Amino acid sequence: MTAASAESTERSSYPAPGGVRVPLPSAWCVLIAGVIGLFASMTLTVEKIRILANPSYVPSCNLNPVLSCGSVMATPQASVFGFPNPLIGIAAFTVVVVSGILAVTKVPLPQWYWTALAVATAVADVFMHWLIFESLYRIGALCPYCMVVWAVTIPLQVVVASVAFRPARENGESAVAQALYHWRWSITALWFTAVLLLILVRFWDYWSTLI
Repeated sequence: MTAASAESTERSSYPAPGGVRVPLPSAWCVLIAGVIGLFASMTLTVEKIRILANPSYVPSCNLNPVLSCGSVMATPQASVFGFPNPLIGIAAFTVVVVSGILAVTKVPLPQWYWTALAVATAVADVFMHWLIFESLYRIGALCPYCMVVWAVTIPLQVVVASVAFRPARENGESAVAQALYHWRWSITALWFTAVLLLILVRFWDYWSTLI
């Protein structure tokens, strides 16, 4: 398939003013990210319930002094709004999964829906980065399942934003949107690298003992 025909095919995925049909690669990314995030959130919720039922219970994600979700779940940061944070993840990722299923099955959703989902994902990113800061510099431990949620939320933001701001990009309304789209995966790689470097530096005293 030539570049021109590929572009034509991709454009045909956005045909109707009443709705947006997402290209299959993006649709599958949304669905897979939602399923992984939902699984991690549900697992964390189950582990939290087991800890509440039995304070001596050792969670399955307690791997070492650094990777220890039990240490994280016992902190106030794990229940910011008065209930376990994973419950927010269950609700949020359920919406993402449903959105992904509809996108994969080529059900058109309104443009405003994808814009709202992009904004909601951006809010989740801000909350997530606050939790990363707290885990690194206040709690001093990392929750493996939380890190799974971090890992899927970043590319989810990139994909959903690409869908949400595609009209502005294609109509030439925003040079910023065009530049961000062009460099989206490079930015994602740098984003992951920055988080990994922060984790490496913060816990270097422990990692160095494993070498």
